[in-house]
Amino acid sequence: MTHLRLPPRNQRARRRVDAGNATGYTGIMNHSPAAVTEALYLTQVETPLGPMVAGATAQGLCLLEFGSEHEVEEQAGRVQQLFGAPPVEGPNPHLETLQEELARYFAGQLREFSLPLVYSGTPFQRQVWDQLRRIPYGETRSYEDIAIAVRNPKAVRAVGRANGLNPIAIVIPCHRVVNKSGRLGGYGGGLGRKEYLLRLERSTLS
Repeated sequence: MTHLRLPPRNQRARRRVDAGNATGYTGIMNHSPAAVTEALYLTQVETPLGPMVAGATAQGLCLLEFGSEHEVEEQAGRVQQLFGAPPVEGPNPHLETLQEELARYFAGQLREFSLPLVYSGTPFQRQVWDQLRRIPYGETRSYEDIAIAVRNPKAVRAVGRANGLNPIAIVIPCHRVVNKSGRLGGYGGGLGRKEYLLRLERSTLS
């Protein structure tokens, strides 16, 4: 795990998240970032598909995206906007667990992550992300399948947009959503990575 070089103004900043910014937050254990004084921790995790930027609070994982150290300011800005507090550097048990579980996942030894999640979005986006977490390891669903699952069968394009805005890649497995034809569709991390992840999971099951 590589700690990112954050801008000096972000290194030690902590503040209480304003309750007005907490609307729409949810997670596995219904954590709300407004409940406690938060520090948002960012780090860089190395994977076989390249570095990923990971973020966590004391309550759980809130960000996992493919990126590099050069993109940290953009990622940090996004996290700060979502949580109302700037990111800092330092140890965080959720990030340590993430590193361990990602290593096991890429080794084909882990099918389900145990990390608590803290994520923000519109009610529709959260419905979509919750459905993504229900897709079994090694399987895929179409955008149409997800639209039907959220009881809005005409919202296929909106499902695609929500899928693309997933803030916690791999753990919330947006890579398991494909076109109805079976083609890969889109993926924020690049189609090469999506194909790799699907092949990894299928080969583990075979």
